[in-house]
Amino acid sequence: MRIAVIGGGIGGLSAALHLLRAGFDVRVYEQAPRITEIGAGIQISPNASRLLIRLGLKPAMDAAGVFPQAVHQRRWDDGRTLQRAPVGKPIEETFGAPYYHFHRADLANLLAAALPAERVHVGHKLVDLEQKGGRVTARFEDGASVEADLLVGADGIHSKVRHVLFGPEKPRFTGCVAWRGLVPAERVRHLGIEVASHNWMGPDGHVVHYWVSAGRFMNVVCVTEHGDWTPDSWTDKGNVADTTARYEGWHPMVRGLIAAFPETYIWALHDRLPLPQWTAGRATLLGDACHPMLPFMAQGAAQSIEDGAALASLLKAMPDDVPGALLRYEAIRKPRATRLQEASANNRTRFHLPDGPAQQARDQAMAASGDRSIGNIGWLYLHDAAAV
Repeated sequence: MRIAVIGGGIGGLSAALHLLRAGFDVRVYEQAPRITEIGAGIQISPNASRLLIRLGLKPAMDAAGVFPQAVHQRRWDDGRTLQRAPVGKPIEETFGAPYYHFHRADLANLLAAALPAERVHVGHKLVDLEQKGGRVTARFEDGASVEADLLVGADGIHSKVRHVLFGPEKPRFTGCVAWRGLVPAERVRHLGIEVASHNWMGPDGHVVHYWVSAGRFMNVVCVTEHGDWTPDSWTDKGNVADTTARYEGWHPMVRGLIAAFPETYIWALHDRLPLPQWTAGRATLLGDACHPMLPFMAQGAAQSIEDGAALASLLKAMPDDVPGALLRYEAIRKPRATRLQEASANNRTRFHLPDGPAQQARDQAMAASGDRSIGNIGWLYLHDAAAV
């Protein structure tokens, strides 16, 4: 079976590795001139890391990643701990796989390195596709075309595959704007920051930071409500002074991180309503192309990795019924992805409560229930997407 994967990001590359391991003739077509990932930090929890480890990637992941020891959620101004949940060894021992922090480019590069070079084609921008006679033809901007038995659209929130299959639809601006900074370790070593995922919650905003690239950099993301910046490009330069002004009065550690920014990038957070369908005939969608989510559950990339593993398992089990396998893939994956889309949107509200009764109730509930405890997070981390 010949499979064309459109998009060479983390979702597309990991799907290609799963499909190749399942015995299929898979090729990746990426519009950029080289495989790369824009942005900085990414969290890969056990539900996704176990799938990548099965592909033989653990040595490369251990070398490139960081093993956080905790998730530490704190008050925006005085730094008071609202909840501190262990990660590290307790998570690995309970769920059978580690929790990693990566630089996005490091993860993309190790995935690309695991694929034979002849299976990755860069500089291929999709313009159209056609299904006829049990085949899918993909046509590219440079005039090239390829035929496959099925096509997977792993081409992100602005997916051309989705556009061709189901018509145009613009992402929704959520009203949230984010600044991100990648800070060299030597600039913030004096702050004594624990190797953990840190989340500072405050009125109309929150700040997340954690170590990446084997501890060489601190990834920092500052999210605010009511922003007037609407482009969702991750490459638009922001102004460090604007970030500093927005977080006036926040804890000195937050302020110190922002002050250490060599530069900052700004982007508007967008999402989409859950799609009515992901699949048409012998073409389907994967990752942000079908279920983009706000980053407030740290599950966007993990869910795209799950998609690829599930798809490969189903195609291997149903090789004589490609359309049926794709519909089964959609039926299995959509409820979980939708649940995480909703949970991510709910966290936006929880993280950004103004000081007052609702915030106090949230803080008390977090301390009492431990929403990041092993018991409460098990439904997410125990899931094995390949077991379909």
